[in-house]
Amino acid sequence: MISQVGKVSIINKALLTPIQLAGKTLKNRIVLPPMTRSRANNQEQAATALMAEYYSQRSSAGLMISEGTQVSPLGKGYAWTPGIYSAAQIHGWQQVTEQVHQNDAVFFAQLWHVGRVTHPDNIGGQQPISSSAITAQGVKVFVDNGTNEPGFVEVVPPREMNKDDIRQVVAEFKQAALNAVTAGFDGIELHAANGYLINQFIDSQSNARTDEYGGSLANRLRFLEQVVIAMSDAIGSDKIGVRLAPLTTLNGTVDDQPEETYTAVAALLNKHNIAYLHIAEADWDDAPIMPIAFKQALRDNFDGVLIYAGKYTVERAEQAISDGLADMVAFGRPFVANPDLPERIKNNIPWATHDATSLFGGGAKGFTDYPQAIPSSVKA
Repeated sequence: MISQVGKVSIINKALLTPIQLAGKTLKNRIVLPPMTRSRANNQEQAATALMAEYYSQRSSAGLMISEGTQVSPLGKGYAWTPGIYSAAQIHGWQQVTEQVHQNDAVFFAQLWHVGRVTHPDNIGGQQPISSSAITAQGVKVFVDNGTNEPGFVEVVPPREMNKDDIRQVVAEFKQAALNAVTAGFDGIELHAANGYLINQFIDSQSNARTDEYGGSLANRLRFLEQVVIAMSDAIGSDKIGVRLAPLTTLNGTVDDQPEETYTAVAALLNKHNIAYLHIAEADWDDAPIMPIAFKQALRDNFDGVLIYAGKYTVERAEQAISDGLADMVAFGRPFVANPDLPERIKNNIPWATHDATSLFGGGAKGFTDYPQAIPSSVKA
């Protein structure tokens, strides 16, 4: 159905229909996914007023998910990323959540620990930790080299986590979930994708352990489950989402049987009644296509909301929702250059292209200076 408002064509789309999540009614099914932007360039590694402006500009999304925010000093992978483990960091995020909630946004914090995907320069000179003492070959992270430009360096060999390390990190995730609620977030997303710490336990080629956290599939999922249980005990499972990347090989994590592994992950998380799964599809040019049968298996094994991300167009997103494979769709880099992306989708307005040179680090340029297509004063 198409109606005319002035000269603008408005189309009723599935993406623009409300949906229930975490006890809230979301205004549409468009998701601002977590994207590292590295603007927390202060001594406290705290969210800033500039970041509050950035998220507020994009608060017309049905669901907003913050950039990855580290749960501890050792969990930091890149220069200028924010944390959520200190009082200053909680306060920094409070100014962000207060601003976006003025626009009736629903905002989740993505919690991460990068594990081996870091460098001693980012973690106070310490050695990184991981599921196993396996180096992520050819992987680079960026450090603060004294300029406003990120300086890329190769990661270093990690040490294998012992049982005390595991207990400590589980506790850090639990406390971070509590801190996120204190900071005003509506829930949290656990980053279990893209080669970071939890993914390092899940995928077979990054986990060479011989104890109860390695070997069998059930053992490789144990750390994930313990983190989810701890956070659920703290804030409730209905306030928790988990991000997965079944077919990506980012940061050196590869699983030998991804369909079997991640279908089991979906079933496990369904047992714990979490709010949503956020599936990141591989999105480079020659990336493997995620089979429909795989997506259907995830749907069959998970009763909550399913979110997909990965080079989606409006047409692909509409098809995924109408086919029943997805409930919501995340648009990553399009949201960088189009702060009013839902408005553009609603009114069939072309999307601007982001400036790749300003994705990481810096200030307002390439961050908060992208214009809206329709000024707020003339929107319906």
